[in-house]
Amino acid sequence: MILYHGSYLEIMHPDLCHSREKVDFGRGFYTTPLLGQAEKWCGKFKRRGKEGIISRYFFDETVLNTLNIKEFESYSEEWLDFILACRNGKDIWKFDIVIGGVANDKVFNTIELYLDQLIDKTEAIRRLRYEKPNLQVCFRTQEAIDRYLRFEGSERV
Repeated sequence: MILYHGSYLEIMHPDLCHSREKVDFGRGFYTTPLLGQAEKWCGKFKRRGKEGIISRYFFDETVLNTLNIKEFESYSEEWLDFILACRNGKDIWKFDIVIGGVANDKVFNTIELYLDQLIDKTEAIRRLRYEKPNLQVCFRTQEAIDRYLRFEGSERV
């Protein structure tokens, strides 16, 4: 499987030291199998006057059964609880990789309505189901990055 990472620089050797906390799936190296999604991630850097660079990696998905993986098949109550815990700094899980939908601006608007108690959890999930699908693959352990993610090149966008 080919995975992409959108940034303002080429990342040949990803490491968790440079990752942020309190994001969707917690501290990790975020990739996506969707080139368009990586291009969107570059957009925030381009708006700040930086270059957009997409790094490309090969990931042998046959190793998924040997790792501790959490996969969210769709936006769900479980996904929402996980995102909220991670974004609030309450990430207690020991997954090597987490796979699931991105809490982009439109998605997070719905989450904000839920947090402000303007809609309930059921309504939040109902609204999220109508969002355009996106996908992120978050590598949460350095071992998973070093052993299974192989840099293949990059391109400017």
